[in-house]
Amino acid sequence: MADTELTTGISKQLKRKKTWFSSDNLMPTILSVFALISILTTIGIVAILVFESIGFFREIPFLDFLTGTKWTPLFADPEFGVLPLITGTMMITLIGSVVALPLGLGSAIYLSEYAPDRVRAVLKPVLEILAGIPTIVYGFFALTFVTPILKWLMPQTEVFNALSAGIVVGIMIIPMISSLSEDAMVAVPRSLRAAAYALGSTKLEVAIKIVVPAAFSGIVSSFVLGLSRAVGETMIVTLAAGNLAHMSYNPLESIQTLTAYIVSVSSGDTQHGTVEYLTIYAVGITLFVITLIMNILASYISRKFREEY
Repeated sequence: MADTELTTGISKQLKRKKTWFSSDNLMPTILSVFALISILTTIGIVAILVFESIGFFREIPFLDFLTGTKWTPLFADPEFGVLPLITGTMMITLIGSVVALPLGLGSAIYLSEYAPDRVRAVLKPVLEILAGIPTIVYGFFALTFVTPILKWLMPQTEVFNALSAGIVVGIMIIPMISSLSEDAMVAVPRSLRAAAYALGSTKLEVAIKIVVPAAFSGIVSSFVLGLSRAVGETMIVTLAAGNLAHMSYNPLESIQTLTAYIVSVSSGDTQHGTVEYLTIYAVGITLFVITLIMNILASYISRKFREEY
């Protein structure tokens, strides 16, 4: 009887071990499938962009596309120089960075180093609410609130202008920069702060000279992620910046960005398969390359300046 009970117990333990062994094998397989789906999706997006862009560049020389200063693909006498769209996109990104980087970093420093726990618990969620506002709402905010203020301050400002769109794009990416930078600063060991205070440093000196350099890689990553979001922003620039693709460095004038052009041509008025239609993919792969370069640069800077504690 005892031998039977012993055999039964051993059998149950073996079955239990087998079950756990099967589960340990099953979960990595499921997670691997999820990761593979993400990779295949990325490959599919890149493949479509490249394949369709090849059809465009068979008709339009690649060098003319990159160096041309006129973008009028839908006109009777079309020109396919993408520089006006790149200029408009970079102008919006530059204005947005001037707004977002100092405000985002300043907010992160305050939340990390100055704000009491109760204040931080309220301010950080409130700040992150901005990230949940639909971008089309930001676009209407830029068009109906920011632009009238700019016209009052500078009467020569056009109804659709780059400055209004850039300011609101900067406001939109503040939560991303602030939240990620604050997380990087909080991760800096308290012992570094304590050592600096012991040497007689002030709170501001600790924040600027100790915490920010120690969290530099994370801060840079937040900057680049925010700017990548600014480069790819669509609805704000479509509503507030206009659709005039021309080489202009005046932020008070109407401009067109890469994303705004894609939206305007994707409305269904362009015949499928034509050169005009294929410009969507040529502009799309240009936007993809710009954001890819930014992410590679951010990864390099993060690795180069990463501090491990």
